[in-house]
Amino acid sequence: MTNLKQSLEKENLTLHQPKQSFVYSFVSYIIVFPLFRIFFRGRVIGSENVPLQGPLLIVANHGSHLDPPLLGHALGRPIAFMAKEELFKIPILGSIISACGAYPVSRGASDRKAIRIATERLDEGWATGLFLDGTRQDNGRVNNPMAGAALLSARSSAPILPVAILNSHRALAKGRFLPRFVPIHLRVGKLIHPPISRGKVDLIAKTEQIQRAINSMIDEGIFV
Repeated sequence: MTNLKQSLEKENLTLHQPKQSFVYSFVSYIIVFPLFRIFFRGRVIGSENVPLQGPLLIVANHGSHLDPPLLGHALGRPIAFMAKEELFKIPILGSIISACGAYPVSRGASDRKAIRIATERLDEGWATGLFLDGTRQDNGRVNNPMAGAALLSARSSAPILPVAILNSHRALAKGRFLPRFVPIHLRVGKLIHPPISRGKVDLIAKTEQIQRAINSMIDEGIFV
């Protein structure tokens, strides 16, 4: 799988690569990174598995609202996330999330439109972040995986990078407004090849493979 990472980086050297904007760097290094490293005693295990260039689908479990900023600023490259269109109309906030790589999806937009927008970001060379369940899970595991990540990978031919976010569901559970400063660790798995087709059977099989990869890393627990 290391060869897959190296070949992808070599093939994409000539692609347009998104660069960290000043706002992205400020949010990352002045706000998110200190919170992650100091207050949540954050660690990233397996960062050598992250290709630093070329389109990439980063797929993770989802336990709390802390996940997007932590995932988006802990892996060493800008990561684009979908965000509600209304957020981009809020003064200052809209400019910040746009500079951090977020892209708007209108409320009630079809899955097809969301996939198209995400595919465009991948074609631009972005890493795009997705949560396999789509919504937060009380136990922090992947319980009801959706096939959107597999479909997006099949459409774009972008490889999949499974990431397990450990303990964020304990740090900021549903209904809590203030976080608990428990350790949050990220485990980064090996790259997974795209599905061989967009057929239902292949998409389901790939989705289950991603689910197993993430949950197995969660089972390894916090790094000691």
